[in-house]
Amino acid sequence: MAIGSETRVSRRGLVLILSSPSGAGKTTLTRALAQQPEWGLELSVSVTTRARRPSEIDGQHYRFIDRETFDALRERDDMLEWAEVHGNFYGTPCRPVERALAAGRDMIFDIDYQGTRQVRAKLRDDVVTIFILPPSMAELRRRLERRAEDSAETIERRLRNARTEIERWSEYDYVLINDDLDRSFKTLEAILTAERLRRQRQVGLDSFVAGLLAEAPAG
Repeated sequence: MAIGSETRVSRRGLVLILSSPSGAGKTTLTRALAQQPEWGLELSVSVTTRARRPSEIDGQHYRFIDRETFDALRERDDMLEWAEVHGNFYGTPCRPVERALAAGRDMIFDIDYQGTRQVRAKLRDDVVTIFILPPSMAELRRRLERRAEDSAETIERRLRNARTEIERWSEYDYVLINDDLDRSFKTLEAILTAERLRRQRQVGLDSFVAGLLAEAPAG
C-alpha cells in the first residue's frame, strides 16, 4: 500500500552519503541523482579551501573559501562535519541540513570517510551511507588521467590515498562496485526507495495503523 498525504503519515528527511576514492564515481553519481526532479533531493554543497578547477562553478560544486573563513566556521561550531583531504579542508555547514531534515526533505552528500563518521555520530538514524569502489586500481588511474584536471603529482597522491579510503569500505551500509555507471545509478535509486520506506522513518505510522485496527472487525 502506498503511503500518501491522505493517510496523515509523514516522513523525517534522511541524509544519503556517497563516498569513494577520488575518481571512482561518487561525484558523478551524486549529481546525477540530485538532478532528477522526481527524487526531490537537496544536494549538500560543501565549503572547501582548495582551488577551483576550470570545470567547477562556485556555489554549485563547492563554495570556495579561504582558510581563515573556514577556521572561523569551525570555531563557531557551525560545521556538521569537516575534514582535511589531500592537503585541503572541506566541510558542511549545519543549518541547511537541519532545516531540510525537519521539513521532511532528503539531502545527498558527497564526502569522504572522515566526514561520514562525523555526520553519523551527530545524526545517527537519519544517515544512509554508500561506498563506491572502482572495478580496479588500473581503471581508477585511467579515470583520473582522463579527467585531465590534476597534475601528475596530484594523481599519484590521490592513488596513494585511495588505499586508505578503500580500507574503510566496511564502515558503510552499502557498497557498490562502479563498473557500469547506468547500473550503479539504478542501484542507488533502489537503495533510496527502500530507505525512504523504512518503518522507523514514517512519522505518524503508529497512529495510522492503530486507526486501521480500530476499524477492522474483531477476531
